[in-house]
Amino acid sequence: MESPELIVITINVVIILIAYLFVYPKYAGSDGNKLAVNDLYASCVVLLISGVMYWGSGYEFNLLITTSNWFWFTLVTYFLLEIPLMAWYFKKHKVWESFKT
Repeated sequence: MESPELIVITINVVIILIAYLFVYPKYAGSDGNKLAVNDLYASCVVLLISGVMYWGSGYEFNLLITTSNWFWFTLVTYFLLEIPLMAWYFKKHKVWESFKT
């Protein structure tokens, strides 16, 4: 049986890849504001899925330096995993240019 940490990380990776490779290019393009809104939706989807699976389970997730509940583990790992793809996407689509106006 898979560990809950691995399951949550897998969910995060799948949602991030779908978002940055398919959804964001189609619906946000290089518009930073649309990208932020779409990323908020993606984050909520990840939290919803993890919440359905682990809410009330009492399982303590290992964050290497501390333990946390499902919510904080999901949120922290999502944003840590998202950073490299976000940097790549911002550079490729010149998203920073949309914030200059």
